[in-house]
Amino acid sequence: MTAIPAAEAHLVLSSSAAYEDALDRLRAASGAYYAGENSPLDDASYDALRLAVLAWEAAHPDEVSGSPTGLVADGAAPEGDVAHTTPLLSLDNAFGPEQLVAWDASLQRRLGRPVEGGFTVEPKLDGAAVAARYRDGRLVRVVTRGDGTHGEDVSHVVGSVVGLPERLAEPVTFEVRGEVLFTHEQFETAQRVRAAHGGAPFANPRNAVAGTLRAKDRPYRLEMAFWAYGAVDLDGGSFLPVGATHAEVLAAVAAAGVRTTADTPAGLHVVATVAEAQARVDAIGALRAGLPFGIDGVVVKANSAAEQAEAGLGSRFPYWAVAYKLSAVERQTVLRDVVWEVGRTGVLAPTAVLDAVEIDGSTVSRATLHNPADITRRDLHLGDTVTVYKAGDIIPRVQAPVAGLRPEDAVPVPLPAACPNCDGDIDKSQERWRCAKGAGCALAPLVEYAAGRDVLDIDGLGRTYVKALIDAGLVTDVADLFTLTEEQLTVASGSARRGAKLAEQFELARSRPLSRVFCALGIRGTGRRMSRRLAAHFGTMEAIRAASAEDLLAVEGIGPEKAPVVVAELAALAPVVDKLIAAGVNMTEPQRPGLPAVGEADAADADGSAPAAGPLAGKTVVVTGKMTGRLDGFGRSQMNELVERAGGRAGSGVNGRTSYLVAAPSPTGKPSSKAVAAEKLGVEVLTPEAFAELVADYLP
Repeated sequence: MTAIPAAEAHLVLSSSAAYEDALDRLRAASGAYYAGENSPLDDASYDALRLAVLAWEAAHPDEVSGSPTGLVADGAAPEGDVAHTTPLLSLDNAFGPEQLVAWDASLQRRLGRPVEGGFTVEPKLDGAAVAARYRDGRLVRVVTRGDGTHGEDVSHVVGSVVGLPERLAEPVTFEVRGEVLFTHEQFETAQRVRAAHGGAPFANPRNAVAGTLRAKDRPYRLEMAFWAYGAVDLDGGSFLPVGATHAEVLAAVAAAGVRTTADTPAGLHVVATVAEAQARVDAIGALRAGLPFGIDGVVVKANSAAEQAEAGLGSRFPYWAVAYKLSAVERQTVLRDVVWEVGRTGVLAPTAVLDAVEIDGSTVSRATLHNPADITRRDLHLGDTVTVYKAGDIIPRVQAPVAGLRPEDAVPVPLPAACPNCDGDIDKSQERWRCAKGAGCALAPLVEYAAGRDVLDIDGLGRTYVKALIDAGLVTDVADLFTLTEEQLTVASGSARRGAKLAEQFELARSRPLSRVFCALGIRGTGRRMSRRLAAHFGTMEAIRAASAEDLLAVEGIGPEKAPVVVAELAALAPVVDKLIAAGVNMTEPQRPGLPAVGEADAADADGSAPAAGPLAGKTVVVTGKMTGRLDGFGRSQMNELVERAGGRAGSGVNGRTSYLVAAPSPTGKPSSKAVAAEKLGVEVLTPEAFAELVADYLP
């Protein structure tokens, strides 16, 4: 069962020559991957090409010769010399709800009746399949999938794969099957270790796993991860319960001490119908961006062992399981240029300019590059074919070049010799380079940031007016905003009416809480959340200015590296702070209701901060979506302020420590990824109206 979904139907082979060329490209891509090299095709391009080949073969069966499409791994995996206990096959694919329904129909035809034992739904981990053999509780051999009947012995990885212990608590004998992969954190560590040993960067985690499994002579070891998706008895043993369902098999594996897909955040789910399976597929897809590893789909299986045996196996895949492929979040494209901008704190920020490519439902032509050291570590060249990764709402990022596709005229990404904004000196003492002038270099971005809704909230002061004020010499720092007259604002805006309105906005901005004023200074490491913590802890600007680096360590989130930076930069901004005070700008933070005044001895916790009070005391709250009712118009920062004002802690992602998720119903009816995670973890979900009622006494 393989049909071409509409989303992939754009690639059509028009001739025998095109078909033969496509076969060559498929073999080259598969061969490179299974050899541990960087594939010339990303997964989405490979899937589209393969579907086009299958469509051509279906339309021209008499002209098919030597096609690898009916073989495991398209016949490209090294055969190996270790025979599998039972065939270790690939999975057929479904690319949408219609194909999942079609797979169910084909399964019913094979059984001669509807599926009675239900289905399991679990994440399709994006790594490499292996079979790991335990004898008497000891891991004795790890074998790759190979051609499905024989695989390569890669037992040299024993001891470096988290989730696949070398010894089990009980002396049991069985073979576990699952996926070896790099988590996001492990992959970044692997890139650093590889670079330190002079190795070329991995193009992506999947290729990194394939290469690492086959590498036996490296002078370093890379930690990987494992989750099991099945098991079989070994040496005629009877470890597995007779007639056990798929879910029961994984439960037995987990009880033995090996990690399974049920232990992932996405989990293993047993459902009765394909419609319920589709709902679970959608739910796991919504969790994708927050998972600690990559998934490229969701696997649906018949749960009953008897029905699996009755449905049987094909030459390439079992008929009782299917992989529901998700939209690609990783693609390959060409790096054309790197542009450098200076942020509001003076940090030089590089951005990759790319050939446009479709990733996860959106067109990507720009992606983040972290810093110069990262560019050098990844050995990026202009003209490189690079792997770009994007998941959910995360900003696209460049992972690495595909070195084998580097053109001869490619040149290393040039690093700036001078500040790209002011042409001044660059401070290169840290990985993130910074203009030696600091925030003074990027005055316009800093002023725009300070005027933003989540900071001083000066409505109407946009980029055009900020530029006019700076060009006129009226604004040389943030404090100068509060010395502007209505006449000066009228000239800058070109309208007496707009000038009067801006004057009113500046008057309102004078009374903003200290947390917002402090944030407007643009001190490194003190964004909106950290500014709220500092203001809540010290209460006044005077107290913050008097604090030492050691004093700042009592504030959550400030460590020994950040503390001296805050002290030094605040001291350097003394003239600006003095001007703000002289202009009548508020320098205190409102106290939470019911708390003693800041500075009273009995108001301090063990860490020196004010004790939590209010309805959210000791609770972590995550906010998502557009607020409604009494909270209509509240942005993310304002909601986080409200949470903290009511005694709680504002979280960014839903996890086991989350107390509440505040979420408005989705206009599309499809739950957000945070809502799905909340349901899975049993986190209470509040509507904006219910949350407003809970914190009514703390609303502005």
